[in-house]
Order: sequence, then C-alpha cells, then structure tokens
Amino acid sequence: MQQMADTGVAPVILAAHALRKVYRTGEVEVHALRGVDLSLRAAELVVLLGASGSGKSTLLNILGGLDTPSGGEVRFQEHSLGALDDAGLTRYRRDHVGFVFQFYNLIPSLTSLENVALVTEIARSPMQPEEALRLVGLGDRLQHFPAQLSGGEQQRVSIARAIAKRPDLLLCDEPTGALDSPTGVLVLEAIERIHAELGTTTALITHNSVIASMAHRVLVMRDGLICEERINKERRPARELSW
Repeated sequence: MQQMADTGVAPVILAAHALRKVYRTGEVEVHALRGVDLSLRAAELVVLLGASGSGKSTLLNILGGLDTPSGGEVRFQEHSLGALDDAGLTRYRRDHVGFVFQFYNLIPSLTSLENVALVTEIARSPMQPEEALRLVGLGDRLQHFPAQLSGGEQQRVSIARAIAKRPDLLLCDEPTGALDSPTGVLVLEAIERIHAELGTTTALITHNSVIASMAHRVLVMRDGLICEERINKERRPARELSW
C-alpha cells in the first residue's frame, strides 16, 4: 500500500470560493454549481467523485479557465481568474493547465509524436515529446497514428500531450470513462506515474468510486455541491484497482 503524502503543509495553488454556475435556456434555469468551496495543494492528487449531473465537469471547466462562473471566485497562485480577459485566460490555460478528457481529441493525420509536439511548440518550458510519451509507456509508439493505437494507448497519448508542457495543474475529466477496466487501469497507472515523477497537482473527476482509493483526498459532489470530503490515509496503487 502507498502511504499518503503529507500534503497538509503544501501550499494551496488553486482555490475556489462560493462558486455558482447557472445555465439558462429560455425561462428555465439549471443550477449546476450552488456555492462550491475548494482548494488544491501542490503535488496533491484529488478525486472529485459524483454521479452524472452532479456538477463535476462544470467545476473542472471553471477551474481550468474553459468556463466562467456565474458567481464566486477562482484564484490561481493568488491571481484571480475573474480579473483576466480572454487573452489572459488563454495564457493561463496554455502555461499552467493540462487537460485530459474522456475522448482523446487527437488529430488523426498526425503521429503520436506529432500530436504531442503540437503542444510543446507553444509551451514556455516543455519537455521533449519523446520524453512525455515514454513517461506514459508509449516510447515504442512514437510514429503510430491514432487509428493504429488502442483506446487506452490513445488516451495515454492525450495524457502525454497534456503533461509535455509541464503544467502546474493536470485536470482529468472521466479519463477512463470510455475504457474497460484493464485498459482504464493502464491509463490510471500513467496518471499515477506522472504525478509521482513530476509532482503535478492533479484533479481527476469520475463517477467510479473504485478510482477514489488512489487519491490523497476525495471530494464527493451531489447536486452542485461538495457534500463530503475524506482523506485516504492509505492509497491503493492503480494496478490493484478493478471494476
């Protein structure tokens, strides 16, 4: 069993306070977030757990600067995201945040290496694309196109692309949602390896309660609120998980 890292003394690098998000369709209002408070500490791995519609993806999109809240504030290293214009939010996403989504969003006409290089060409201090792919166990798939890769391998390319720019935050939205258990475990092992070797603060959202056991902290969401927070005193390595 892995012992929990002492993240209690680590600095908070991202904090949200009283986040609200309301979507309006005609006269209908949907309250996706209802006043969420959240903090993420340096080198922490947090799982946001909840059913579909609980607000997990909305929260992650706001933390990553892909969406703006209807109320409340997000602060990254003491800077308010709400004070940034569109160009500032673009810089925040480009320089500080890596995204991994359920669907891989790879460019079919580019090799694994070329898909990752798209990010490293615009990053401030990137790692080599080859290095990123080796970190996720794909050092022998550099010249393969997405169609030549399994679903799990494609997802690992997307993880390599996300971490190649050395982000401060890695935000993962249901990264195993489209995968079977053995393949999903391989993807989780890649995320686990990245977290261990690079110390990247990682937030992973999932509806799968089994995955929660690999986190330092688990935040349970329901109806647009964080209704429970728990700390895993002992973490299970990804290789021991199955569902």
